[in-house]
Amino acid sequence: MNTRKSTEFYFVANTSALRLDKALASDPRIISRSQATSLIDRGFVTLNNKPVKPAHKTSAGELFHVTIPCEEPTELVPFDLPLEILFEDEELLVVNKPSGLVVHPAVGHRQNTLVNALIHHTKDLARGFSTGRPGIVHRIDKDTSGLLVVAKSERTLRGLAKQFKNKTVHRVYWTIVHGTLKSPHGTITTYIRRHPADRKRFASERFRGEQVPTGKLAITHYDVKKVHPSGLSLIHCKLETGRTHQIRVHLSELGHPIVADPTYSSATRHRSTAPHLLLHAAELGFTHPLTRKSLKFSAPWPTELHDYLRKYNFLDGEAP
Repeated sequence: MNTRKSTEFYFVANTSALRLDKALASDPRIISRSQATSLIDRGFVTLNNKPVKPAHKTSAGELFHVTIPCEEPTELVPFDLPLEILFEDEELLVVNKPSGLVVHPAVGHRQNTLVNALIHHTKDLARGFSTGRPGIVHRIDKDTSGLLVVAKSERTLRGLAKQFKNKTVHRVYWTIVHGTLKSPHGTITTYIRRHPADRKRFASERFRGEQVPTGKLAITHYDVKKVHPSGLSLIHCKLETGRTHQIRVHLSELGHPIVADPTYSSATRHRSTAPHLLLHAAELGFTHPLTRKSLKFSAPWPTELHDYLRKYNFLDGEAP
C-alpha cells in the first residue's frame, strides 16, 4: 500500500515575462525544469483554479497552486546484469553504461534497462520524481556508451540536479564523425526541440524576425583531436547543456554526422564496419553533494570499438 502523500504548495512568481516552467524550476521543491513542465502538462499547476501552459508568461505576484503527486509504485523487475561501477558510497554511484542499454523504462523498453540492473545491485536508490526512474539524475542515449552518476538519496538527487541545472557538471564526450570540420575548435549554440515532421528526432529551431524560441538552449563546445586521411575525425565535445540528442543534432547540422548514427546520418560509408554509434561519454566531474569533494571520472572507449578505432588510429596514443 502506498502511504506517501502528495505535496502541495503555493508558488509566487517574482518575475514578469518568464516562462512558467522555467520560473517554477527555480523552486527548491522542483527537481528540474522537466519535472516542472510535466507537472504543468498534467494539470498539477493551476492559476485561479484553472490549468495553465508551460509557456505561460508570468506576472510578478501571480500565485500558482502546485501539487506534486505521489506516484503509484510501478513494478520494476531486477535485471541481473553486471555493472561497471567506478565509484560508490552511501549517497551515489558512478557507472559506465554499455552501448545498447536503455537508461530507464519507457514505451517499448519496460524492463532490462539500467534502472532494472541498478535495483538488482542495490535497494538504496532515490525515489525521485518518477517511480520508474529511481536514482536517475541524467540520461544518455541507448546507443551511447559512457558515464552516468546515480543518486541513492533524495538529498543527493536534488544536490546533483542543481549542479546540472547550474551547468557546473563537467561532461566530455568522444565521437567520430564524417568529414573534416572547417575549424579545429568552436562552440555550437542553438535552441533544440522535437523535429516537426519526425517525433523520434530533434532539430535546432529556425528563427524568423523577432520570434521567441520555443526550444531549449543547447550549447556544445568541440575540439578536433585527430583527422584521418579517409575523411573521419575524432572530436571531443564538452557539454554546457545536456539536451536530448544534443551532440548528434549539432554535428549533423554542421554537416558532420556521427559515424553509425542511424537517425541523423545519411552517410553509409564506414557504417557497416562500426559496431554501433561512435559516441562515448568519457569524462564526468561534479561536486559530491554531501562531502563537497570534487570528483572526476574517465572511461576509455568500450572494448568492442577498439578494432574499428585502431584501424583509423583513433585509440589513445596513436597518431594518424
